[in-house]
Amino acid sequence: QVQLVESGGGLVQAGGSLRLSCVASGNIFRINAMGWYRRAPGKQRELVAGITKGGNTNYADSVKGRFTISRDNVNTVYLQMNSLKPEDTATYYCAADVAISGSRYWGKGTQVTVSS
Repeated sequence: QVQLVESGGGLVQAGGSLRLSCVASGNIFRINAMGWYRRAPGKQRELVAGITKGGNTNYADSVKGRFTISRDNVNTVYLQMNSLKPEDTATYYCAADVAISGSRYWGKGTQVTVSS
C-alpha cells in the first residue's frame, strides 16, 4: 500500500505560479513512476506530467514550457507551475505506480484555481 498526500494548491491570478507537493508513505521503495493528473469541471482526468524513478519526464503539450515536475528523493514529487492560465483550473491529483503489482495509487487531490 502507498498513501499520497498533495499540498500547495490555491487561488492565483493568471500569470502567477504555484508549487504542488506530493509526499508518499507506505511501500515507497516499490514506487516506479510518479505523476500529476488533473480534472477540470466537466472534463476527463488528464495526465499533466510524469517522472520515472530514473528521472525521465513527460508533459502534456498544454503545459510544456510552463510546468516542471521534479522528484527530490524516493517519496516526494513536485510540480512547479508557472505562467498559469485560467484553463489550468482543476483538481490536481498525485499518482504513483508500483513495481511488480502494477498498481496505481492516487492522492485525494488539491484544488488549483486561476483567475483571469
